Amino acid sequence: CLPLPPLGPQVPPGGNKTQYDEIGIPVALLSYKDMLDIFRRFGRAVRVALYAPKEPVLDYNMVIIFTMAVGTVAIGGYWAGSRDVKKRYMKHKRDDGPEKQEDEAVDVTPVMTCVFVVMCCSMLVLLYYFYDLLVYVVIGIFCLASATGLYSCLAPCVRRLPFGKCRIPNNSLPYFHKRPQARMLLLALFCVAVSVVWGVFRNEDQWAWVLQDALGIAFCLYMLKTIRLPTFKACTLLLLVLFLYDIFFVFITPFLTKSGSSIMVEVATGPSDSATREKVRLLTVPALPGSPCSEALRARVSLHPVPPPGLLVAYCHRFDIQVQSSRVYFVACTIAYGVGLLVTFVALALMQRGQPALLYLVPCTLVTSCAVALWRRELGVFWTGSGFAKVLPPSPWAPAPADGPQLPKDSATPPSPQPPSEEPAASPWPAEQSPKSCTSEEMGSGAHMREPGSPAEPEGQDQAQPSPVTQPGASA
Repeated sequence: CLPLPPLGPQVPPGGNKTQYDEIGIPVALLSYKDMLDIFRRFGRAVRVALYAPKEPVLDYNMVIIFTMAVGTVAIGGYWAGSRDVKKRYMKHKRDDGPEKQEDEAVDVTPVMTCVFVVMCCSMLVLLYYFYDLLVYVVIGIFCLASATGLYSCLAPCVRRLPFGKCRIPNNSLPYFHKRPQARMLLLALFCVAVSVVWGVFRNEDQWAWVLQDALGIAFCLYMLKTIRLPTFKACTLLLLVLFLYDIFFVFITPFLTKSGSSIMVEVATGPSDSATREKVRLLTVPALPGSPCSEALRARVSLHPVPPPGLLVAYCHRFDIQVQSSRVYFVACTIAYGVGLLVTFVALALMQRGQPALLYLVPCTLVTSCAVALWRRELGVFWTGSGFAKVLPPSPWAPAPADGPQLPKDSATPPSPQPPSEEPAASPWPAEQSPKSCTSEEMGSGAHMREPGSPAEPEGQDQAQPSPVTQPGASA
């Protein structure tokens, strides 16, 4: 930047303090690269003037971030809920298809919640004191996690491609010993390449933010799909703890630090004395023309938490499918998230300082979900996550019903056993036909009529196959 003379302490002249707040010294900063470009194009005789346009009513940055945030929460919650129910319908399948290769969801327990919050607090405090050292660790973790998330999001689409199904040869490498398909290997290389390109050119203001937003959205979708809150009780515990965490590090920490600055805002915007000038962000939008949003507020908005409320949205969608409620919980919770985010933007514009986003998102989502459960008189099952409809609708992922004989619905009444002397009369073969004449294909077709893992298998298994000991002419 151009060198500026140092400014002394601003002391009101003559002791007149009434107009102290009205004193304003406009300062314009110009990068050295832009200065050389101006001199190269217009010559050395250049005059510069300050111009302050009128601030528009609508901030374009907030509109873009609002669209990305609400869209990510809605898509991630819908995908996570549908995937969980799909796995519940397909858990009896015994194949090695793509469904078996997907990562299993992790249920969040109270212990995991406490450990997660402690890790967040520790990492935030360490970043506040050792920002220049740990910021590169955070960037590396983001590159690795975002590449994994991008692979997880694109893998279902790549598996539908009709080519690239060949597998690599046998080997003993850690990952390649499973012989992945060529198309999945190319997808992994593509995701790693995108993450590396962003890591190298992350400070390019013209186009790097597009890659960062794409990787950030993929990371959020991966989090929503992998982490699962099994009950509304777990959702309430996690969101309330993060609610207190966000408020403490935004509003309480200014009274504990020597500089009087908020730890959360300081880490989000980057310390002013940082030598790296790196930023820790999940979603970001550059300063668009006519945008009044300052750098500090834009950084705070870009760090609003997407995954925690998104986990509640995913739980609401999963519960909708369980009780057949026509997505009422999912839609209500998604709308509540959007309303909470709008309230956050209004608070930012009015107070002109960083706001804890969970202060507005948590009450909106939790109260709305609880109100819908009370209105539908399902608060008990919604709290415990035990609400299942008596008759589930046929799922598009459920296997086709078997054409073979099925047991009656009243399975509590056991079939009347026959005495051993009457079993030959009930034989499926004629008296002159030996069981040896029954081919293996016919036996295999009869066994195929029962779906593996179906509820009728344990009780009907002994009745469908005749005992070879009581049949006449049966050999060992």
